[in-house]
Amino acid sequence: MGMSMKKFAAVVRRAIDSLPDEIKEHLENVVIDVEEEPSVEFLRDAGFTDEEIEAGDSLYGYFMPMEGVQASEMLENPNRILIFRNPLEDDFPDSHELQIEIRKTVVHEIAHHFGWSDRDLERFDDNPDPFG
Repeated sequence: MGMSMKKFAAVVRRAIDSLPDEIKEHLENVVIDVEEEPSVEFLRDAGFTDEEIEAGDSLYGYFMPMEGVQASEMLENPNRILIFRNPLEDDFPDSHELQIEIRKTVVHEIAHHFGWSDRDLERFDDNPDPFG
């Protein structure tokens, strides 16, 4: 049995709260939500093939940038980050490892907010706390 959604959301919140102030001050137009798991349609829209989906491939998190929004509308139309509980829990059944991976996922998705690509972030793949 995994952690409740409430506890999972609390771990995500702690990961955000533990970020350096220099990062947090640039998150005012970012909404970070937690969901159980991405739908099949969501995975397809994210570029997964039917074969990958059938094989059980999924996402831990996803950055959704606002599109076509003018600066005056940024607070009403923020960037959105989704963190998915079930895929993380499925791949990391150990509580300590799960908390590390939740933090890594939060950091990874926030980095996309700052314009970093997945390729840019590869150097942090084995570092659960790239901010020290």
